[in-house]
Amino acid sequence: MPRAKGERRLEILKTLAQMLEAPKWERITTAALAAKLDVSEAALYRHFASKAQMYEGLIEFIENTVFSLANRISEDEASGRRQTEKLVEMLLAFAEKNPGMVRVMTGDALIGEHERLQARMNQFFDRFEATLKQSLRLAASQGQGEESEAAAKAGTLLCYLLGSLQQFARSGFAEGPSESFAAQRPYLPA
Repeated sequence: MPRAKGERRLEILKTLAQMLEAPKWERITTAALAAKLDVSEAALYRHFASKAQMYEGLIEFIENTVFSLANRISEDEASGRRQTEKLVEMLLAFAEKNPGMVRVMTGDALIGEHERLQARMNQFFDRFEATLKQSLRLAASQGQGEESEAAAKAGTLLCYLLGSLQQFARSGFAEGPSESFAAQRPYLPA
């Protein structure tokens, strides 16, 4: 029975993400991806116009998943300080659950690809920083910090997150970032 077009697209994206999880990762070619799927390169291009479109599919998954979780945190948690902590924990947990996506988030997988992909990941992190800032402003309105410090604190937390993602990728995904978070948490702004 032939697969539906959407199913094949999802299978291609899942396989690409799995290939990005390899500890000794190398740049992925469409030929390698096609071989892994046991299809021709032409078959890949029936579902995606380019490799850049495949990466856009992964970025879309990252955006949709992270921001739907962030929205849920904002709705469920009344404390701005707890929102901020949960947002950081959530992004670290997302990374651990989806190590292949970490290579996209850090930009490693996007080197040599179309520059719009890195620009889109930059927008993702700008938006995540704005979400942190919003939670920190809420915390300030609740008497937990100064509103004037929200931007600097959000920037510091974003730097921490980016460093944690880089370290996770460099370790070959052996050292999960949430393992260190409990010990490092007291030193982070909130």
